[in-house]
Amino acid sequence: MTAGEYRGATAESIRHHYDVSNDFFALWLDADLTYTCALWDENDSGDTLEAAQKRKLDHLIEGARAAGARRVLDVGCGWGSLLDRLVNTHGVQRAVGLTLSESQAERLRRAALPRTEVRVENWLDHEPDEPYDAIISIGAFEHFARTGLSRAERVAAYQEFFDRCRTWLPKGGRIALQTNIKGNNVQMDKQTVRDLMFIIDTIFPESEIPALSEVIESSEKRFDIVNLRTDPDHYSRTCQEWLNRLQANRAQAVKAAGEENVANYERYLGSTVGHFTNRHLGLSRMILEAV
Repeated sequence: MTAGEYRGATAESIRHHYDVSNDFFALWLDADLTYTCALWDENDSGDTLEAAQKRKLDHLIEGARAAGARRVLDVGCGWGSLLDRLVNTHGVQRAVGLTLSESQAERLRRAALPRTEVRVENWLDHEPDEPYDAIISIGAFEHFARTGLSRAERVAAYQEFFDRCRTWLPKGGRIALQTNIKGNNVQMDKQTVRDLMFIIDTIFPESEIPALSEVIESSEKRFDIVNLRTDPDHYSRTCQEWLNRLQANRAQAVKAAGEENVANYERYLGSTVGHFTNRHLGLSRMILEAV
């Protein structure tokens, strides 16, 4: 399968989720609207979501050797927390963010981060004028394939991503990648299966959770994996914190996004806590180096 045959989740599918309402997401995410798994201090029961999200960003920035870099690409930049951290904390000279969400891009434009460029653009259409020193992608990989593709088709789609990243980086340049992965517990009751299908069909259409082996296979002969950690319990804790905040602000959330959306997100977040705890879902953070 070539990139021309499949281009990942459409802009419409991405906007179905991320354009629900910026005000809605602001009610239950951290102040920087970081909508991906945090990195918790497991020795500190009082760790906060805000601190854990910044710790995650720093972990990936440091792993990619992006601190102080001249040019860094953020594939799937969301509402810009990584871009902000790159330019305002880690001294990156130029940060480029890609998103397919108009509402995310609009919020970033209003923020007017220094030395930052935001593009509403599929990574398949991205043609940088010059190479990057590092690439970071957090929570976007799940949108590069959709449910129903064969393993070979998924791997081909992922290979296209790594092929392009390889052309954008010098030898020794690094990608920091965080993605959900399929869990190793394949024993699921009917309710678990229904919940997982609900998440894909209703919350994240045109998406698919990759197997860790698919990510590794698709990066072979392009990148070496220099660091890999799996943190499903960190995502369980993150989703529980999000759910607590959503329910604490439920009345405002209904005003911002409507009762149906709020109920759907409560179901999605509530069930996901258990999916990570029970290892039906996993979370991988990896550092890859261009060969």
